[in-house]
Amino acid sequence: MQIFTLVFLATLFVVTTTRIGLALRQIRSVQANRSKVPAAFAEQINLETHQKAADYTSAKAWLDIVHTFIAIIILLVFTLFWGINALHRLWFDLLGNGIFQGVAVIASVAIISMIVEIPLDLYRIFKIETEFGFNKMTRRTFLLDIGKQVALGIALGAPLLLSVLWLITISGQSWWIYVWVTWAVFNILILAIFPKYIAPIFNKFSPMQDLVLRARVEQLLKKCGFRSSGVFVMDGSKRSNHGNAYFTGFGANKRIVFFDTLLSRLNHEQIEAILAHELGHFKLHHVLKRIAWTFAMSLAFLWGLDYLIAQPWFYSGLGVEYQSAAIALLLFFMVMPTFTFLLQPLLALYSRAHEFAADKYAVQHASGTDLAQALVTLYKDNATTLTPDPWYSAFYDSHPPASVRIARLQGAG
Repeated sequence: MQIFTLVFLATLFVVTTTRIGLALRQIRSVQANRSKVPAAFAEQINLETHQKAADYTSAKAWLDIVHTFIAIIILLVFTLFWGINALHRLWFDLLGNGIFQGVAVIASVAIISMIVEIPLDLYRIFKIETEFGFNKMTRRTFLLDIGKQVALGIALGAPLLLSVLWLITISGQSWWIYVWVTWAVFNILILAIFPKYIAPIFNKFSPMQDLVLRARVEQLLKKCGFRSSGVFVMDGSKRSNHGNAYFTGFGANKRIVFFDTLLSRLNHEQIEAILAHELGHFKLHHVLKRIAWTFAMSLAFLWGLDYLIAQPWFYSGLGVEYQSAAIALLLFFMVMPTFTFLLQPLLALYSRAHEFAADKYAVQHASGTDLAQALVTLYKDNATTLTPDPWYSAFYDSHPPASVRIARLQGAG
C-alpha cells in the first residue's frame, strides 16, 4: 500500500471519528439539559418548546452521523474501490479520450452521489421536518426542485467545467491562474443574476404589501445608506415553517428578502431590528470579505492542484489508474474536504465574529432589546437548541450560541 494511501485513510479515519464524536457530544449535551429551560430563557420559552428543540437537534445529529458513514462509502467506492476507473473506461469507450469524456466522468460522479443521497433528503424532509411541524413541501415540489437543480447544473455548470478543462489543456503551466480568473468571474456573475433570474425559479418573490412596515424599512435603509432594487417577501411557507431574512445580489441587483413565515411571527420593531442586523453585514463589508477570502482560498487550492496534477502518486494513491486533468480535478475536490476539515473551526469563528459585529451595528441603528426578543422568537419557532455542546458549536456553528448572543444584546440595550 502506498504512503499517500495510508495518509488518506488515516486522515479520513481521524476526520470521521471527530465528526461522529462531535455529533454524539451534541446529542448528549441537548439531552442532558432537556429537563430544564436555561434560566436566561425561562420567561420566554416553556419546557415543552425547549424539549422539542432538544429532540429536533438530536434527530438531525443522528441523521448527520448516518450521512457521514454514507459519504465515506461513496468516497471509497469512487476512489480505492475503482468506481472512477470504471466510469473512465465506460465513457472512454463511448466518447474516446478528451474534454467531453472528462466532463462525462465528473458529471456521472455528481449524479450518482446525488441519487445515493436522495433517501437521506427524503427522510430529513418527510420524516424529521414533518414530525417536528416544519415541513410544508409536497413530494411533487421535492421532485421538481431536483429537476430544476439538475437543469441549472447542466446549464451553468457544464459550460464552466468545459471551460476549465479546456484552459487546463491549452494554457500550459499558468493554467491555474486562467482557471481562477474564469471561476471568479463566473461567481461574480452568478451573484449578480441570482436574485432576478435564479432564485425565482424556486420561489415567488413579491413586493412587501404592508405599507406601514415598508415605510419603516425604507426609512432604515435610507438611514443606513443602503440602496437596493427592492424589498421582497418570499413564499418560504411553500416548503417550510422555518423563518429567515437576508439580502442577496450584487451591485444594482441587491435585494432585501423576508420569508413570509418570519413576517407572520414578529412585530414591526423586531423586523426592523432583524433588518438592521442584515444591513450590518453589508455596511461592514462582510459579504465582500467572505468573497475575497473564498477567492484567495480557491487560488491557493488551484496552485496546489497544479502540483498534484503531474504527480502519479496522487492518482495511484487514491486507487485511480488514469491520469488526466478531469480526473485530477475530480479527485482533488472529492478528497479536499477531508484534508481541510480542521479548518472548519477557524471558518466558524470568523463567521461568528461577523455575527457579533452585525449585532453591534444593529444596536446602533435599531433596538437591541427588539433584536434580542426577535432572536428568542426565532430560536423558539425554529426549534434551535439553547444548550449546544461547546465543542460542536465551536466546530460548526456559524452563529454564536443563543445564550452568549442574547446576553451581549441585553447588555447593549
